Amino acid sequence: MTERISAAQFHAADGVDDWRVLYHLVSAHFRTGSLADGVALVDEIGRLAGPAEPQLRVDLRPAGVTVSLTVRDVALARRISAAAKELGLPADPTAVQLVNVTIDALVGADVLPFWRAVLGYGQIGDDYLSDPRGRGPGVGFQCMEAPRPERNRVHLDVAVPHEQAQARVAAALAAGGRLVTAEHAPKWWVLADPEGNEVCVATWVGRE
Repeated sequence: MTERISAAQFHAADGVDDWRVLYHLVSAHFRTGSLADGVALVDEIGRLAGPAEPQLRVDLRPAGVTVSLTVRDVALARRISAAAKELGLPADPTAVQLVNVTIDALVGADVLPFWRAVLGYGQIGDDYLSDPRGRGPGVGFQCMEAPRPERNRVHLDVAVPHEQAQARVAAALAAGGRLVTAEHAPKWWVLADPEGNEVCVATWVGRE
């Protein structure tokens, strides 16, 4: 098992200039000229990872490959960078980021089950939700000292397969949410958690 190191220790290591620590991940992006170039790099990464494969997250697009490690594995990061260099694929550290959404709540334990259900996420600790598929942003919950009477100016939209929408809505309601309106269903339903934070569950049905 790779020894756990700090972000500072990772960045101080030699040969990891392509990589950046982003919260719990380390990520690098390599620019490609074609999808075939990206596939070649992903192929090589799979060969290099070996037993470390579970800690890898790879996002392949025609313009580039983003690689993230859930463990600050200096040796593997170096090997991946070397493979990209061998293939002539330059690193672009400006292209990596990690987005989290934070929801203010008076009682986080009251609203978290609703968001876990409506997003289909898994729970980490007492105040964080994570997409088990590794595609969506993480969602954290931060305690407020007092309620805010004004209407929220931000809400989430969650698009799901049309045959899953009613089950997702039902799960969110069973987890303590309320239906704000179904006026536009099955295009979308508007739900709210126990403190009034809103989310739309949307499908393709009824859209052009």
